Amino acid sequence: MYQFCRFRFDPENHSLESEGNPIALTPKAFEILLVLVQNGSRLTTKEELMRKVWPDSFVEEANLTVNISALRRHLGETPNGQQYIETVPKKGYRFAVPVSQLSANNHAANLPLVVAEPPHLASVLHTDPLAGSLPISGSARQGRSWFRSAFMMLGLIAIVVLAALGYRAYRNKSNPRQLAQVPRRLAVLPFQNLQENVNTDFLGFSLADAIITKLGYVSELTVRPSYAVQKYRSQAIDIPKVAADLNVDTLLIGTFLREGDDLRIACQLVDIKTENLLWKGAFDLKYDKLLTVQDQVAQQIIRGLELTLSASETGRLKSDETVSPLAYEYYLRGVDLYSKGDFPLAIKMLEKSTQLAQHFALAWAHLGRSYTANASFQIGGAEQYHKAEAAFAKALSLQPDEIDARIYLANMYTDTGRVEKAVPLLREALKTNPNHAEIHWELGYAYRFAGMLSESVAECERARQLDPGVKLNSSTPNGYLYLGRYDQFLESLPKTEDSALIDFYRGLGEYYKKNSERAKANFDHAYELDRTQLQAEVGRALSLGIQHQNSVAIGILHALEAKINEHGVVDPEAMYKIAQAYASIGDKASALRVLRHSIENGFFPYPYFATDPLLDSLRSQGEFSKLMEAARQRHEAFKTKFF
Repeated sequence: MYQFCRFRFDPENHSLESEGNPIALTPKAFEILLVLVQNGSRLTTKEELMRKVWPDSFVEEANLTVNISALRRHLGETPNGQQYIETVPKKGYRFAVPVSQLSANNHAANLPLVVAEPPHLASVLHTDPLAGSLPISGSARQGRSWFRSAFMMLGLIAIVVLAALGYRAYRNKSNPRQLAQVPRRLAVLPFQNLQENVNTDFLGFSLADAIITKLGYVSELTVRPSYAVQKYRSQAIDIPKVAADLNVDTLLIGTFLREGDDLRIACQLVDIKTENLLWKGAFDLKYDKLLTVQDQVAQQIIRGLELTLSASETGRLKSDETVSPLAYEYYLRGVDLYSKGDFPLAIKMLEKSTQLAQHFALAWAHLGRSYTANASFQIGGAEQYHKAEAAFAKALSLQPDEIDARIYLANMYTDTGRVEKAVPLLREALKTNPNHAEIHWELGYAYRFAGMLSESVAECERARQLDPGVKLNSSTPNGYLYLGRYDQFLESLPKTEDSALIDFYRGLGEYYKKNSERAKANFDHAYELDRTQLQAEVGRALSLGIQHQNSVAIGILHALEAKINEHGVVDPEAMYKIAQAYASIGDKASALRVLRHSIENGFFPYPYFATDPLLDSLRSQGEFSKLMEAARQRHEAFKTKFF
């Protein structure tokens, strides 16, 4: 027998208890724990575990991952907050706490027997719960008779309940649409590269993205978007924790290995609640058949989840086999680079893809998105916006119902001050995809520009109900900020440490609350992370203003404004941040000039303007009243048209 922290582990009797409470483990999880405990602090390789636990069969490595995750969930954490099973990246596992051996003779009587599989209902009903060798008194016999009768009654009730549940399950199986009322929530994690090869690492994220895109049209399934899973591209996966973080009930995990022209991809579809494998499979193919992977995996997921597709959904799952292998590889590389924030190189890859496959709608959609991001975040200029619009038009001409193209185009319309064109596009998309979180988020973004602040918050909250992590690494729920609900705004921001945009907005929230030191720390951190980002430069100016270095701050804002004018960057909400910074530092003339630019280019949330304390220094200016009236008129016109 073994003891570690609060646990006692008895291999002979197949039992594990924690402070007297039995813990039921599946047979394989029990065997894995035995190997780890016996090895103690010594590294246990994945190969050793696979060999000892599955000695006579070939199974995928994901089977081991599933069982390790289940063990971690059962064991919890040590008193000092560490996990009992430590992952050694790309090697194996190590038991992280000291293990003591105990004498089985001295302690076995204190350990209850725990079986891995539950007993059959019939055996439970025919078991005498009071059977034993102790003498029974008359009153005890009477109590025993009463208990047996009550127990049998409970057994009959259980049979009736099970029969009802069985009938319900039968009806649901015969009518899949009844099950579809609560769609499965699926996350497709980036595939893990089994070989340390930087030249093929791009496949991990981009293949997952391709599958996510493919499944985005299935109404009986809610799939987490690519940006929600990209953080798992290079870390050990704790399945229960990942599922909880992403709020999903199903995970697809996989690995890949490329050797020359040969590619092997292995996948497993895991039901989180039951810890069952719904499907597992491996694909051995030539590298030039990479395009077929997304279709095969998507079809297997649909079968594993027993989903029912409409005719249009079935049609959307068919692959475009006319896309050349090289064009598809450029596309995958572009998707991967975009996820890493390298927009210029992503553009080059996607341009090559569209040159080789001019009818490839998805490549055009992602090219447009990359142009837009480069124009907005990296001050790429008006030319980039024009190229983005042309790319989106091409994508929609090839595939009018392409979801990604619609979302990305609507986002660009809002960014460039054409919110009245964005709203119909998004509302139309919601008719066929009502549970698509990103569409709701973009609609909330558009409403914010027009000053429909409560409606904006409602759409963003709906998006977060569908997907708790929606857009929160690249956007923020500013509706709360504009409504003056600063604490709620700060609470809604993701707890990330590597986003200049999020740190800027965290600083802005603290700035509104007059927490100058916290605001300064966040502004400075955003600037350290990315000095090229427009918002980070605005934050730098506000930080200098907090330190009363107003002339230096104004110089930064003048240089930023000149760069924007030179490149023709439009983003009117970002321009408004520059106006706020000017007003806060005391340059009223510049603040009014940039505020006019912002309103004329499509940022007109009049209710926010009317209450924004950062504009208080401008309210006595005659020019300010004229600008407010222009914003009010456009806001009222939008409200009348769409509400």
